[in-house]
Amino acid sequence: MTTTINTITSNTLLLEPVDNKRLSNLCGPFDKHIRQVERFFGVEISNRGNNFHISGSPELITITENLLKKMYAATETEPLSSENIHLYLKSFDINNEIDNKCVDEITIKTKRGLIRGRTNNQKKYLSNIKNHDVNFGIGPAGTGKTYLAVACAVAAMEQDIARRLVLVRPAVEAGEKLGFLPGDLVQKVDPYLRPLYDALYEMLGFEKVSKLIERNVIEVAPLAFMRGRTLNEAFIILDEAQNTTIEQMKMFLTRIGFNSTAIITGDITQIDLPVGKISGLKHVIDILKDEKGISFTFFKYQDVVRHALVARILNAYEKFENN
Repeated sequence: MTTTINTITSNTLLLEPVDNKRLSNLCGPFDKHIRQVERFFGVEISNRGNNFHISGSPELITITENLLKKMYAATETEPLSSENIHLYLKSFDINNEIDNKCVDEITIKTKRGLIRGRTNNQKKYLSNIKNHDVNFGIGPAGTGKTYLAVACAVAAMEQDIARRLVLVRPAVEAGEKLGFLPGDLVQKVDPYLRPLYDALYEMLGFEKVSKLIERNVIEVAPLAFMRGRTLNEAFIILDEAQNTTIEQMKMFLTRIGFNSTAIITGDITQIDLPVGKISGLKHVIDILKDEKGISFTFFKYQDVVRHALVARILNAYEKFENN
């Protein structure tokens, strides 16, 4: 039954099959998960058993119903937490919900399970990687740029689309002097590539990643060591690209060989280059933005899928810097 009072609508949603354990999982301790959904969408939710009553604008009710259905389906196989709820909420962001209808759903199968874009920009990013040879993912930390790039690389290797994965990063210190780093080349560059390693370990497991590195199927290289090479049948990820110079970016892009895919990720608000050096990532946007076969995906703070406070922190910094 649906009743309307001015612009406020209320609707009843029945979640089936009836399962008290799953309903408890959905609602959370003391209805914590339901309150989290209410705060995010600005609606009111009450329930008796599997009968949920939602009040708000018609558009928000529809989005809330779809979210609750999706979350309830998930309770069949996984326990929900505040972190899970946050990720589900990001996938049903009000601003993204309308645009999401125009973006194909792309899923990536890895050892960890299925990985998919949760926000509209993440879905566009995955679609762009699938359809372009050179892809730029630009935006703030926590938006999934690197994680989704690694997921695409892992999928490409497992499907024999790519014969090897090359991980590249400029060795630039983030505002602090780290001093002399001991060890061989891989050990010296290792601290700078930790986010890439973490994603690989999560998707493939520590032992498999170690074996692939030993066999040179996964190659770790500082950007400076890419000069003079041509990479064929490879999946290449250049991370933290905001810390490349113009010359380094040009050098990297001209290393790409036949049947290769390159993903360049970075955050142009966190450049650690010496004063006076222009970021190659900022420069390349104007140079290549209209070239065919090259995609640019620009992430915003709304795409952050880390702790909810991260998006608000980034938004606060953006407002401060624009004033």
